[in-house]
Amino acid sequence: MSAIETAVTAAAAVGAGAAGGVYLAFSAMVSPALRARPSADAVASMQRINEHAVRAPFMTVFFGGAAAASAVLVTELVTGQAAENPARTIGSALALASFVTTVVANVPRNNALARAGAGGADAAWHAFDHPWSRANNLRAGFALAGAVLLALSGG
Repeated sequence: MSAIETAVTAAAAVGAGAAGGVYLAFSAMVSPALRARPSADAVASMQRINEHAVRAPFMTVFFGGAAAASAVLVTELVTGQAAENPARTIGSALALASFVTTVVANVPRNNALARAGAGGADAAWHAFDHPWSRANNLRAGFALAGAVLLALSGG
C-alpha cells in the first residue's frame, strides 16, 4: 500500500472511530439523561445539541471521515484490490453505512424535532426518541466496526 493509501485509510479509520465514539457516548450518556427529563426539556435540549452538532469540529470529522472512506472504497473497487484486503473494503463500506444512516434516518428526525414547539413536546419527543436512538445505535455500530476493520487493514 502506498503512503497516500495508508494516510487515507488512517484518516477514514480515525474519522469513523471519532464519529462512532460520539454516537456511542450519546447512546450511553446523553439519551438516558434526556429521557429522565420532562419532554419539553428533552426536546429543547436536543434542539440545542443539534444546533451545536453542525459546527466545524464535528462536521470536519463527519464529512472528512466519509470522504476518506469513500476514497478508500472507490480505490479498492476500481483497482481490483477489494479481494486482496477485504478488511479495508468492508471497513470503508461500514464507515459509509454510518454516514448514510445519519443522513437517511437521524438528520430527518433532527429536522422534524427542530420544528416542534413547546406545546407539542410530548408527542414530538415520543415520535423522535426511540426511532432516532435505534438509528444512532446502528450508526455507532457501523462506524466503530468500520474503524476497527480499517485500522486492522494495514492502513
